[in-house]
Amino acid sequence: MGVWSDTVTLVLIPGSALVGIGFALLQWFLVSRVKVTEDVNGYHENLMENEDQEEGVDQLGVVIKCSEIQNAIAVGATSFLFTEYKYLTIFMGAFGAIIFLFLGSVKGFSTESEPCSYNPENLCKPALANAIFSTVAFLLGALTSVLSGFLGMKIATYANARTTLEARKGVGKAFIVAFRSGAVMGFLLAANGLLVLYVSINLFKIYYGDDWEGLYESITGYGLGGSSMALFGRVGGGIYTKAADVGADLVGKVEKNIPEDDPRNPAVIADNVGDNVGDIAGMGSDLFGSYAESSCAALFVASISSFGISHNFLAMSYPLIISSMGIVVCLITTLFATDLSEIKHVSEIEPSLKRQLLISTVLMTAGIATVSFFALPSEFTLYNFGSDKVVKNWHLFFCVVTGLWAGLVIGYTTEYYTSNAYSPVQDVADSCRTGAATNVIFGLALGYKSVIIPIFAIAIAIYVSFSLAAMYGIAMAALGMLSTIATGLAIDAYGPISDNAGGIAEMAGMSHKIRERTDALDAAGNTTAAIGKVMTI
Repeated sequence: MGVWSDTVTLVLIPGSALVGIGFALLQWFLVSRVKVTEDVNGYHENLMENEDQEEGVDQLGVVIKCSEIQNAIAVGATSFLFTEYKYLTIFMGAFGAIIFLFLGSVKGFSTESEPCSYNPENLCKPALANAIFSTVAFLLGALTSVLSGFLGMKIATYANARTTLEARKGVGKAFIVAFRSGAVMGFLLAANGLLVLYVSINLFKIYYGDDWEGLYESITGYGLGGSSMALFGRVGGGIYTKAADVGADLVGKVEKNIPEDDPRNPAVIADNVGDNVGDIAGMGSDLFGSYAESSCAALFVASISSFGISHNFLAMSYPLIISSMGIVVCLITTLFATDLSEIKHVSEIEPSLKRQLLISTVLMTAGIATVSFFALPSEFTLYNFGSDKVVKNWHLFFCVVTGLWAGLVIGYTTEYYTSNAYSPVQDVADSCRTGAATNVIFGLALGYKSVIIPIFAIAIAIYVSFSLAAMYGIAMAALGMLSTIATGLAIDAYGPISDNAGGIAEMAGMSHKIRERTDALDAAGNTTAAIGKVMTI
């Protein structure tokens, strides 16, 4: 047996979730210290020391204009999400009813207990109870997914103008505001997802007792709920943002020949709204769906293992402990970007974001080793398609670490193919010299080429983890890839926030120097957004 006690587990999981929520609120508070207000005193306090202020420019007027633009973006994003949520409410109710009817009717809405599938010596709860609890878990997962996306949108629309104003003091100040804002979303999603899942398990356990199979089978509804909402958030928000983006470009660049984000183009606000509802709210729901599904899959497979049958709560909670350790690791990693180092030049932005991926992966490897060797039994058995497979704790360590490092390989590969610092993107830009046709062909070919390494990384991770621990190993490898989700989402959300900041700078009529700084932030953000999308899939 491991050396940890059940008490450590009972404290670690909810404790790390609460720490993550507290850290997110702290980052929100630090971002809020940048004032976007019409108050002269607040304006002077935050901006008058800026060395880049220009003579003859109405500095206070610029701040007021930024505030107005930010408010317009926030109103548009909120209106879109509330409209989307009206349809989501109908879907949640209808699909929840279908889940209840299908699961309940399998055994005729039976209210009698029956022998469990994998442990006939125990009695499992009635089919009717499983249908009810699965439906409740589905609704909890759906609501948590919606909440994750909505909170991400709120912090993004709250921080975009603040990032613009901080760019007047230097690119480092603006970077910190944008990254802290992304961290708010990352930690709220990871912590809320873990906390709601942990609380749900303990509440369901009051009824299920020692029926682990029934308990975790019903909990799988939590992951299904998260994925269902991701469908609406990612596809609905994604289509909106691309339609708005293309529309703004067609009107501005093609018809009127005016710069991107020009205030004379009314579609610019819609474009910025799309960044928040698609790349922030939609991405948040999508990542939560992946996170919840991986956790629930690992928990269910574990429930039919030897430590599930023997009611070893500590070992059963291994997937949740991994996620808890991920929150702690990501918290430490975030400090490297916001407090332990300072960006002084635009060329340092992208390397700083890349270091976040590497630091979180290295620290998480040590965390996984601690959890695997101290919380798990040295040896146990797993159900493997009709036979029992003997697995050791170091097998699971390699499963999780394989997924974790596969995620890093995928992230770095994506960064190479999407960053303007490397030859692939430079070659695509150069292909424009001979016309749009060659640009499209070259870009499409590069896109096909860019997925080769990620596919092999995923295939190797699946093969290694399945060889070591069967289906449970694959589930844990997937969870390992998502264990640093707080850092990954912070890096991803940073992109749209920086994009909005550049648009606000243009629409507010700020100096060319400020626009160059926000463009540098945006360029790095486009790359990091691609990394987040790939890791989600």
